[in-house]
Amino acid sequence: MRFFSKTDIGRKRTENQDRVWIGALGESGGAVAVVLCDGMGGENAGSRASQLTVDFISERIRNGFRDDVNRNTIRNLMITSVVAANSLVYDESLIDEKKHGMGTTCVAAVAHGEMAYIINVGDSRAYHIFEDGIQQVTKDHTYIRSLIEEGRITEEESRSHPDRNAITRAIGAEPEITPDYFELDLRKDSILLFCSDGLHSYGDDAKIAEIIVNNPKNKVCGLLVDYALRNGGRDNITAAIIVC
Repeated sequence: MRFFSKTDIGRKRTENQDRVWIGALGESGGAVAVVLCDGMGGENAGSRASQLTVDFISERIRNGFRDDVNRNTIRNLMITSVVAANSLVYDESLIDEKKHGMGTTCVAAVAHGEMAYIINVGDSRAYHIFEDGIQQVTKDHTYIRSLIEEGRITEEESRSHPDRNAITRAIGAEPEITPDYFELDLRKDSILLFCSDGLHSYGDDAKIAEIIVNNPKNKVCGLLVDYALRNGGRDNITAAIIVC
């Protein structure tokens, strides 16, 4: 497997609160993991929340992974890592009043063998891209998503809705968290994309897939960042891919 990532502050923000880690796992290096977070909170609190979460979860996954690991072990490792990270961020937010209310979205994954194990909190996303299409794997934890599912607004209306950035679930926001967990069968030549809302809120899924499929994979993350910047780039932008 090959893997690449890029993060950018965007055109409007004074600080990049996105964080990403991606790397090989195990003694053979045949598996890949990624952790991507988009922080929230002023005075560097969002950066602290996202960095703390990326560092903690990536370390837990690296230390807990073995080449002969089974499906249940990976599932438990990922869920317990996210739950523990939530406690870590929440407790720190209580200690320092400047960090009250800090939190972060998170999408993390392990690609191992013919499977991908994916977990998320918030609206940072995972996609599965293949030659004839793109599939969003994760489900956004946002107020807008609930309105769409209730049939009160359309996908098109959601793009300009005043509450489009309202998150309903984030690491560190509450003392306890319930992440969503997914398992995905990987096709040959599948590509996994992980991104913050700075990409998917300023781009079209079909165009994103086109960029990924039709360009050298070591250049894709940079091209995706450029695409979001051309479309406004009003948020931090982060993209990571795993090429299976």
